[in-house]
Amino acid sequence: MRLPARRHALAPESAGRAPVPGGRPGRRGGGHDPRQRREAVPLVAAPRCRFGSEQLVPNHRLPTAPGRKLGEILAETIENEIIAAGWKVGDVVGSESELCERYGVSRAVFREAIRIVGHHGVAEMRRGPGGGLVVVAPSVDAAVRTVSLNLEFLDINAAQINDARLALELSCVQSAVENLDADGERRIKEFLDTEIERIITGREAGRACDDYASNDFHLLLAELTGNPAMELFVQILSRVTSRHSTRAVSLEDTAKEVHRAHARIAEAILDRDIDTAQRRLHRHLDLVVEYLNP
Repeated sequence: MRLPARRHALAPESAGRAPVPGGRPGRRGGGHDPRQRREAVPLVAAPRCRFGSEQLVPNHRLPTAPGRKLGEILAETIENEIIAAGWKVGDVVGSESELCERYGVSRAVFREAIRIVGHHGVAEMRRGPGGGLVVVAPSVDAAVRTVSLNLEFLDINAAQINDARLALELSCVQSAVENLDADGERRIKEFLDTEIERIITGREAGRACDDYASNDFHLLLAELTGNPAMELFVQILSRVTSRHSTRAVSLEDTAKEVHRAHARIAEAILDRDIDTAQRRLHRHLDLVVEYLNP
């Protein structure tokens, strides 16, 4: 459906506007488009909104790109504006009608764009008071699954995955040791004290293979680096490693074996011995790949 405002949506922005040819005079400022009065106020009036009139400029011109749908372009535009505004979770970007008018698009195009934005975990539509398009925090799980599926599509093998994982996790070990403090030492020790029990309990609770095979230790080391990017990519590569498994594991035996390997790596980390910790981690990951892919 094409909105009546579509013909004027791409007009140049200015402080004042010329009379609209053929337009119906308003009660004030005769000869001008009555919508001009509404454009003088912020598009979003919700108290928690940070997207004021400076960001949400009425009649915004969308970029064009050959071969791309308008909904995709609008989704990218909205995402870029949210990022530029500082990605403030909870901010209201605008209502459906306000944003359709702003970008000069139909509701069908807008809803396709919001479907994409929602899939990316950037914003979602909410009903009721204070509702509209609301900025949200992205889901790490969604990002992990999306990248994992892309790696699957590339048809990479277990050895290639392990090479990438080694490059990343060996760096994690060094960074974790360099940043290790008393709290980090406590977290490592507490983790090892309950690891076997948590692996088995997790399996009994129906956790996925990549979880109960105990990638949790590797995720802990990534957290201790203080680098969220390392943590995210360790999650991704850990999950892909498990997806490439061609062998079912014996839970109790595997839990004990994995725990012993982790304990030896942790021992070297607590001793601040980077070389030994990296060597033990290298051996551990090689054995995991050999075991899961005989």
